Amino acid sequence: MYVDTDRLNKETGNKVIKNINRLKNDMVMVFDVEGEQVPEYQGQYKDVRESILRDAPPDAVFTYWFGYSDEPVTVFREEW
Repeated sequence: MYVDTDRLNKETGNKVIKNINRLKNDMVMVFDVEGEQVPEYQGQYKDVRESILRDAPPDAVFTYWFGYSDEPVTVFREEW
């Protein structure tokens, strides 16, 4: 199912999850389609995981950013 998250974000005024980054220290950073942080989904992985998996649209991008790499590694939603 395709969801136009860009349009949904603009029409509803809600922040639609687009990018989810899990960091080395198990902190999670979440951004919307405009690149703005979404603080209600940020925090320790164990505390925010379920709400992110429940609320993220099908086209959200899940990543790991471990170690000293310049770029995060994209992973499958099920693996995240």
